[in-house]
Amino acid sequence: MAQPDSKKIFFENLSGAGKAIAVLTSGGDAQGMNAAVRAVVRMGLYVGAKVYFIHEGYQGMVDGGDNIKEASWESVSSMLQVGGTVIGSARCKEFRTHEGRLKAAHNLVQRGITNLCVIGGDGSLTGANLFREEWSELLGELVKKDLIASDAVQKYSALHIVGMVGSIDNDFCGTDMTIGTDSALHRIIEVVDAIMTTAQSHQRTFVLEVMGRHCGYLALVSALACGADWVLIPEMPPEDGWEDKMCQKLSATRSRGTRLNIIIVAEGALDRHGKPITSSYVKDLVVKCLGFDTRVTILGHVQRGGTPSAFDRILASRMGVEAVLALLETTANTPACVVSLYGNQSVRLPLMECVQMTQEVQKAMDEKRFEEAVKLRGSNIWYVLSGMNAAVRSAVRVGISEGHKMFAVSDGFEGFYKGQIKEIKWADVGGWTGQGGSLLGTKRTLPAKHLEKIAEQMRKHNINALLVIGGFEAFESLLQLYEARGTYEELCIPMCMLPATISNNVPGTDLSIGADTALNAIVETCDRIKQSASGTKRRVFIIETMGGYCGYLASVGGLAAGADAVYIYEEPFDIKDLQANVEHLTEKMKTTIQRGLVLRNENSNDNYTTDFIYQLYSEEGRGVFDCRKNVLGHMQQGGAPSPFDRNFGTKISAKAMQWISKKLVETFRNGRVFANTEDSCCLLGMRRRALVFQPVVQLKDETDFVHRIPKEQWWLKLRPLMKILAKYKTSYDVSDSGQLEHVVRLRPTELEASVAM
Repeated sequence: MAQPDSKKIFFENLSGAGKAIAVLTSGGDAQGMNAAVRAVVRMGLYVGAKVYFIHEGYQGMVDGGDNIKEASWESVSSMLQVGGTVIGSARCKEFRTHEGRLKAAHNLVQRGITNLCVIGGDGSLTGANLFREEWSELLGELVKKDLIASDAVQKYSALHIVGMVGSIDNDFCGTDMTIGTDSALHRIIEVVDAIMTTAQSHQRTFVLEVMGRHCGYLALVSALACGADWVLIPEMPPEDGWEDKMCQKLSATRSRGTRLNIIIVAEGALDRHGKPITSSYVKDLVVKCLGFDTRVTILGHVQRGGTPSAFDRILASRMGVEAVLALLETTANTPACVVSLYGNQSVRLPLMECVQMTQEVQKAMDEKRFEEAVKLRGSNIWYVLSGMNAAVRSAVRVGISEGHKMFAVSDGFEGFYKGQIKEIKWADVGGWTGQGGSLLGTKRTLPAKHLEKIAEQMRKHNINALLVIGGFEAFESLLQLYEARGTYEELCIPMCMLPATISNNVPGTDLSIGADTALNAIVETCDRIKQSASGTKRRVFIIETMGGYCGYLASVGGLAAGADAVYIYEEPFDIKDLQANVEHLTEKMKTTIQRGLVLRNENSNDNYTTDFIYQLYSEEGRGVFDCRKNVLGHMQQGGAPSPFDRNFGTKISAKAMQWISKKLVETFRNGRVFANTEDSCCLLGMRRRALVFQPVVQLKDETDFVHRIPKEQWWLKLRPLMKILAKYKTSYDVSDSGQLEHVVRLRPTELEASVAM
């Protein structure tokens, strides 16, 4: 889409007036579908379109009648936190027939619907595309049967389709994550963490079967996230003789003093000859070969259930809004598209390109071309390093596997200069799975005042590279070490920082380890707080979040929890804004909206404190609603890490260790390591679509050191989206939206790198 001079585009330029949009969910349900439905409805209404629910998927489209209902703003209230799909989903044999699609076309034309948002898997989206291709023919038949007027063919000449992939299996090519996958991982990890305590008590082996008939994503990622001893997935059948290798691995783990073993099996796991590997077969194998007390747990449909995670709510909300934008911009010649996630961005891809590649994966697996199937998946998670979870654990084990001697420093740079350094081995990080906080300990001490002692410790332990995991202090520390290289040669070594802070305020990265866990804690608490008022009419909750001066947690948490207003430092506000928000909420409360949610970042304003805002809302809302306040505090830092954080930490730690290994080779000269260039002291962060190593010295200009935040923050673009979904009139930056892209096959070098990782 050609961009106008201004990045901010008002929706008068993208009007939906006169358009009718229908949204349906089809196939298997997935957590987060309701967030997508809510976003489509509210965005559609916001731009002036009529929006319809199609209940019970394609079956409802074929049956018509009350299954197709006009949606209102209030009809999608209180559904953000609900799992499954409230508009229902059903598999429909009749829609697969020409006659069934003819009925569906008739029902849509009667209501003037020519825009469809389909949320489902590849089968549902393939059906939608076929329906689109037959549309003109179907209308011609309806005219011949006198079911519609002849002018309707011209009036409703084209059917526009936009898809969103709702599938817990993450088996759709063209997107990094599908709606529901992250929530399913939450269910699996919750079960595994619970099982580990009983397994340890009785020295048992547990075989867990997870969903994934044709895709091993859930099994592989949950195995990485929980530190499983073995994983079996459809795309990577084990080599012949795997039974003996697995038993040797389990036995070796026990011999190191571990009291339990975890094996994760995807329901579609196969051996090299196409024979199914069942969880019961694995159990019998362990009992027969090792005599271990072994149990099987089949998770089944519990993986589809429960409330959606923060990630899925945000993903689905962004996709829903992007889907409506795509429909507004489509023409008769625009192919059906699917809204996907690529890195940290929403993108549009041709629907059938994605479907065809997904089908190619299955064909490759059917023909036992397993390596090709893995490559076609294209996702950067398809690498296996057994038993790695959190960032430190990953770094230690990758480092050891690459031949390095690894040291652990306790209590940050304070522990460094005090000499709290010890060698750490493979088994030492066992059992760190699912642990919150930092088992190494952390302090906010900066190194500048202790550089001589730190250099001395480096000499003493012959340290040739440094990996620092932390937040803004870690960034400042690396800068200080870099700037001291001229004085201390011991600091002329490769250094890498991994961003880890719940505040997500480190420059050079869109995401930090820990932020997703904190978001989930905020969202779960907001859900409970709102539920506490289920028997009370018209109540507003004022909630304070952490984050320092960074409004990430408040803003993105507000989007995921369905907040009515969010106050942050980056977007200054005054008493007029507060008054306008109160009036807006008062108007909403006079309708069917019964509960309001307002979030405030802890340092958003020195004068407009949480108490002040609570008192203002209480006074100005008197007679319409009452107020309660809650300061979430350090509960945002506690708890077990989320699946996303476990795997993000694992992934970037592995990548950082590979970078360090490469730099050690590049900078080794005259019998020692000497690295003093800018690119030998880097931060590894996610920027838009990729993980990028950036010299810390180059990030100085991007940083507001006074308020400890980056000068530009990507998530600020999500704030208008939150406001739109809360019924505010605003502008929305669509500079990242636009042209249809194409499915990119990884080049051979990228494939080799991702698999070799």
